[in-house]
Amino acid sequence: MLRAVGSLLRLGRRLTVGCGPGGPLEATWQPAQALLSRGLPCYSSGGAPRNSGPQSHGEIHRVPAQRRPSQFDKKILLWTGRFKSMEEIPPRIPPEMIVTARNKARVKACYIMIGLTIIACFAVIVSAKRAVERHESLTSWNLAKKAKWREEAALAAQAKAK
Repeated sequence: MLRAVGSLLRLGRRLTVGCGPGGPLEATWQPAQALLSRGLPCYSSGGAPRNSGPQSHGEIHRVPAQRRPSQFDKKILLWTGRFKSMEEIPPRIPPEMIVTARNKARVKACYIMIGLTIIACFAVIVSAKRAVERHESLTSWNLAKKAKWREEAALAAQAKAK
């Protein structure tokens, strides 16, 4: 990305991000031309140096992006079937592998929730049919509850009047 814009990225009027001694990217408050005139080796996101001259011994080379999986990532990798055991998981894996495993786990979790929802629907249907056999309904429960509240309110009013 930085190679396409001349190894500089401008963030506002005076803040320029470019190559510098602190690493491949350095934020400075200098004009953009001052960074280019230093002649420091700059690397793009592709990993190749801007100047193709001889490389010194202390230059930084980019490696393919990999990250250390957390315990949760390892469990997801196992659950999705990417690896058979915890010992097979390497110490560093590409982020795309983790993203793919998370997406598969997300889809599996959705399928599980869909299945549980269907099972719950059938359970509610069976429960409602049993309630109809006992001549119970939400209306009768509601009327009984309101009658109980009226009785309690009447008793409270009588106790207050005495």
